[in-house]
Amino acid sequence: MIPTVEQLRSLNTEQLKEVANDVRATIISTLSSHPGHLASSLGTVELTVALHYVFNTPDDKLVWDVGHQAYAHKLLTGRADRFASLRTYGGLSGFPKRDESPFDAFGTGHSSTSISAALGMATASALQGNLKRQHIAVIGDGSMTGGQAFEALNNAGVSKANILVILNDNGISIDKAVGGLSHYLTRITASPRYNRLKEQVWQNLNRKPGQRPHRKTISLLQHATFFAKTALLGGSNLFESLGFRYFGPIDGHNIDQLTEMLQRLKAINGPKLLHVVTTKGKGLPPAEHDPITYHAPGKYEANTGRRLANAGTDCPPRYQDVFGETLTELASDNPNIVAITPAMLTGSSLNLMKDRFPARVFDVGIAEQHAVTFAAGLATQGMIPFCCIYSSFAQRAYDQIIHDVALQRLPVVLCFDRAGLVGEDGATHHGAFDISALRPIPNLTIASPIDEQELRNMMLTATHHTDGPFAIRYPRGTAVHTQWHTTMHDLPVGKGVCIKEGTDVAVLTIGHVGNDALTAASEAEKQGVNVAVYNMRFVKPIDKQLLDNIAAAGFRHIITVEDGSLIGGFGSAVVEHFAQTSPQTLSYTTCLGIPDCFVSHGTVRQLKTDCGYSETDILKKILEK
Repeated sequence: MIPTVEQLRSLNTEQLKEVANDVRATIISTLSSHPGHLASSLGTVELTVALHYVFNTPDDKLVWDVGHQAYAHKLLTGRADRFASLRTYGGLSGFPKRDESPFDAFGTGHSSTSISAALGMATASALQGNLKRQHIAVIGDGSMTGGQAFEALNNAGVSKANILVILNDNGISIDKAVGGLSHYLTRITASPRYNRLKEQVWQNLNRKPGQRPHRKTISLLQHATFFAKTALLGGSNLFESLGFRYFGPIDGHNIDQLTEMLQRLKAINGPKLLHVVTTKGKGLPPAEHDPITYHAPGKYEANTGRRLANAGTDCPPRYQDVFGETLTELASDNPNIVAITPAMLTGSSLNLMKDRFPARVFDVGIAEQHAVTFAAGLATQGMIPFCCIYSSFAQRAYDQIIHDVALQRLPVVLCFDRAGLVGEDGATHHGAFDISALRPIPNLTIASPIDEQELRNMMLTATHHTDGPFAIRYPRGTAVHTQWHTTMHDLPVGKGVCIKEGTDVAVLTIGHVGNDALTAASEAEKQGVNVAVYNMRFVKPIDKQLLDNIAAAGFRHIITVEDGSLIGGFGSAVVEHFAQTSPQTLSYTTCLGIPDCFVSHGTVRQLKTDCGYSETDILKKILEK
């Protein structure tokens, strides 16, 4: 039985190791049949146990960056009996969530936010006169590459805030960590000279808390600082340069060492950074060997870790795989095509192009802002950059899309993966707002394919579009056709198409939900209602001539359907045009999509029903008199 936090604090360190084993076994067993983020949480089990053992949570504030690694935290904080409901409709969130538990000090889901949040909490505590409260941010080496993390370090280092940053260094985020920081951390952890000295320091510090350090210990600490700054790093330690007291690296799976170090750090005021080295996927050999695949492996055998077979080869592919294969195909014909991703190489299937053209694919780390402006720079020199970002994460690069790309009318192809509802990852990951955010931006073309064949055609069209940026949004998951390797052709920009003729009701769609509309329309035909379905393809420029034809056709009901926010979205664009050209249509026009709320987690089908634009909901609107 997994203890509560209160019970945990009454145990000795040997018992803590047993708790860690039980927690790890529970994660492995539960996620084998209830898929989630596996490898990240396996890598932080001992660290989580030590943190809750040493610190007085929830009064002491513990913030988990991103939250992929927080499953052990959920198990220890009163949610073990509901753990199997993780990421299911009405169940536990896959990420820390403030209204789920008082132990979740800050809601997360995107990367690089933890240090900023913890600094804000520490500053508030100081202003309120609570100088004893501890504030801990646990951040991975991948998230540490995000610009916001560096901004927060820069601010926190010159403050007097009582903040402890724990750098969880496993050399990987989702894909392998990239960039200068990764190399820097490797230099620290791999230096034999540094690690010999560290062990000497640790042995001298290995005494009871509160016991005064010996002069020899102080001398060794001074030498350790000296070596880290000069012999090892050839200059000042990065974190110490920013004003942090740096400790480590230490073994993130050694509970004795972790609890001892954390106890000592509690007594040190001001900004501190503890560097812990962990193994992503710890305790499950296949996950340790292949942490990229086992970041979120789906279902697997609990005792062996062997992944269970996915859908057969006769099923349609995933949209991202079509994207990756198509881009590789286009790149083989055009040497100016390059690809950029902010740490989502495998998730966006750009690994397929990287295998073929490694010099033309750039994983820039968790840095969406940099990714977009980097793409803009490439475009100024005649390259055709495909910048692929998950829709929800692209929100971070909004300024760069406006200022660095659209304002300069640069032909960057912005690829928004995971657009619309994404399912079990929930509110932090739904791509609900991209259409609404992008529509007001001048010079920007916005397209969304109904299927993977149209995605291929839009990608080809984008390579020939030189009059400003071209955005393509496509959903997560399974596409439509099994035979999708069709010959590509250019699409007329800003033009929609009627994909089903009808006279009673018109359904206007954008993107993958057009397939739901076709299904609903076919069912309505069986009930005597003749339905026309229009695949508009482009939100901007929208096909005004087609809209005028629809308004003049005498339909009794016009319905728009989109997998995005209703406020400012595709339906809004249609209604805005009707308001100017045929206001009489507004009385019989209905818009379906994501309402004014943050949508929770569950299957996409469940969430579409909640939002009112499932196949059934579309059919109900079609049948209304």
